[in-house]
Amino acid sequence: MKPTKVLQEIRKMRFEEAYEGWNAGRLTQAEAARILGVCERSFRRYPGRYETDGIEGLIDRRQEQASNRQAPVDEVMALTDEYRRRYMGWNVKHFHSWNIRTGGTRSYTWVKRHLQEAELVPKAKKRGTHRKRLERSALPGMMIHQDGCTHEWVAGQKWDLIVTMDDATNEHYSMFFVAEEGTASSFRGVHDVIEAQGLFSSFYSDRGSHYWHTGVPVRPRFADFCEIIFSWTSLQPCTVISPAVCGSPAIPAGVPRWPWDRPI
Repeated sequence: MKPTKVLQEIRKMRFEEAYEGWNAGRLTQAEAARILGVCERSFRRYPGRYETDGIEGLIDRRQEQASNRQAPVDEVMALTDEYRRRYMGWNVKHFHSWNIRTGGTRSYTWVKRHLQEAELVPKAKKRGTHRKRLERSALPGMMIHQDGCTHEWVAGQKWDLIVTMDDATNEHYSMFFVAEEGTASSFRGVHDVIEAQGLFSSFYSDRGSHYWHTGVPVRPRFADFCEIIFSWTSLQPCTVISPAVCGSPAIPAGVPRWPWDRPI
C-alpha cells in the first residue's frame, strides 16, 4: 500500500475522535488538524463533507484516478509476457540491456518494478550493516582511495583513468591515464601521494588481484605493496598503513565518492 493511502486510512480512523473533541470545544481547529496530520485549512473543509457524506466524504478522490503518465497496460503485459516466455531466469540488468537494444525506452527501475510486481524476479534482501555508507574520515590522510575507470575519454580511444584521493576532503591527489589498470599504475598513484603529501593511515581499494590475494579468504598483498613503495621513496618502512578491501565489514561497499562524470 502506498504511503498516501496509509495516511488516508489513518486519517479516517482518527477523524471521529478529533471531530468530537472539536465539536465539544475540547480541541481547537489547529489541534484537531495536528492530530490528523493536515493543515488547519484542510480540517475546516472536513466537517461539512463528514456531515453530508459521512466518513467516505474524507477520501481524496485524486488517489483513485490513474496518472496520465502511467504506462499502458498493454505495454506492461507485453514486457512481462516476453520475459516469461523467452528470458525466464535472466537478471534484471541483462534483460533491461536486451530491452534497450531492441527498441525499449523504459528505465531499469521501471522494468525491475514491473517484473517484481509480476513475481517474475525476486526482491533483493535489505543490505546488511557493512553495505551501508560510511561517514567520511575525520582528518586528511586518515584514508585514501584508489580505483580505475575505463572509458572512451577521447573519440576512438579507451583508457583507464587511475584516481587516488583522500576520503576526508575528496581531494584528488593523483590522476593519470594508462592503457590498463594494474600493479604499476597502483604503485605510481600511491607513490605520487606519499611524495607530495606524506604517509597515510589506511588504504582503500577494490578486490583487484594487484591489491589482494583473491582466494578465500581474501588476503592483502600489502606487505609487498608497501615494501616496493618505500623503496621508491626516501621514507622508511612503516607498519601503520592498514589495508581495507571493498565490501569488508570494516569498510562498507559504496564508500568511494569520486564523481566519474567530472573527474577533471
